[in-house]
Amino acid sequence: MAHVKRSITNVKAETDCLAHAPIIAIACLTKDPKYTSYRDEKEILPEVQHLLQTTGINLQNGGGSPELQRFQDHFTEYKMVVYGGLNCGDIIFEGYFISEKRANLLYDEVDRHYHVITKLTGAMSKLYTCEACSNS
Repeated sequence: MAHVKRSITNVKAETDCLAHAPIIAIACLTKDPKYTSYRDEKEILPEVQHLLQTTGINLQNGGGSPELQRFQDHFTEYKMVVYGGLNCGDIIFEGYFISEKRANLLYDEVDRHYHVITKLTGAMSKLYTCEACSNS
């Protein structure tokens, strides 16, 4: 199970986790030097506030598919994919952009919280397998 912990970055924000998650995911993908700070909830608040202001998204009541779609519309270089679990068939949102750059997020339905999947194969490899994943 240690590989799962290294493959998922827990978003520590108590509010606006849906805005934090894509910023952290993209920082990881682009090897942004601020990734570690963002992951540790340092220096990220101005980025989150800018993102919410730029997109006009209000997350006071949480965020779901409409907000995900608006974030996808904003991050046009990335395909946002949100998983509802660590099974390859658990996709609950998939952006329509075609891009090799994927911001993979994990939604915890119990806690109603978003996290970042930094290594998709590592997160899913030992927990579940399915024919669709093993044949690709």
